[in-house]
Amino acid sequence: MPDAVLVGTTLTQAADTVGIRYVACDLRDGEAVQRLMEDVKPVLVVHLAGQASIPQSFIDAWGTFETNIHPLLNLLQACVRAHLNPRILVVTSAEIYGRISPEHLPVTEDAPLRPANPYSVSKATQDLLAQQFFYTYHLPVICARPFNHLGAGQTEDFVATAFAMQIARIEAGLQEPVIRVGNLTSSRDFTDVRDIVRAYHLLLERGIPGTAYNIASGRSVSIQHILDTLLSFTTASVEVVVDQERLRPIDVPVVAASCERLRAATGWQPSIPLEQTLRDVLADCRARVAQQNRSSS
Repeated sequence: MPDAVLVGTTLTQAADTVGIRYVACDLRDGEAVQRLMEDVKPVLVVHLAGQASIPQSFIDAWGTFETNIHPLLNLLQACVRAHLNPRILVVTSAEIYGRISPEHLPVTEDAPLRPANPYSVSKATQDLLAQQFFYTYHLPVICARPFNHLGAGQTEDFVATAFAMQIARIEAGLQEPVIRVGNLTSSRDFTDVRDIVRAYHLLLERGIPGTAYNIASGRSVSIQHILDTLLSFTTASVEVVVDQERLRPIDVPVVAASCERLRAATGWQPSIPLEQTLRDVLADCRARVAQQNRSSS
């Protein structure tokens, strides 16, 4: 089996990982991407590169479009020009569905795209680009539309890690015992990132080109539940304060997904309970805070 090739603009992982060759490439550079694809000649491609923060997309909408749309266009064009035909999994986002009325939940892949923020506009464009290259050039492109996922290592741009890092700092005496939050009433469909990645693998193997697949747990829970669960794992006394800067200009109140298409194609089911995921997130954040403490002392 040929080595896997991990491509990115910034790669900090150990370059001697068995079976993986790391290549740094600015995917916004069309000529660089063309050279890379002609050199590697991939059989399978998973495209995950992009700017993933919704708040940041409101601050820098054009930068989000440039970072999320241009690399995928370069990748698809490079495959066509090099006469390559790899199976390509393009990971977009459930954010492309936007605000869904309650009677249309759980949302299926046939729902119209109603992006409600610059990030979701960029991901909807990715989704449409993938479809266009499938129909125009017969590239075997599959779209994954993951709903919210959680796991160790996420940045504080993501809600569970934002809460967990604050708890960890409070426990370490590095922050006053106050957690600042945004809208806690919204409900989302959360899945452990390890289950999400397993779904990506299965879609690469069994997904139907030209088709989009939701990836989600099928269970919608409130942001308040995420916070309450994390707080149940600490003995620290914490005050919760709403921070106006954490509120989004437009927020979708409830998200619930149907994953019947994914299950029919691959047999995938989520396997890791939300409570375990949140325990792992908090443990990771505690380790990060401890490491930061050692580094600064």
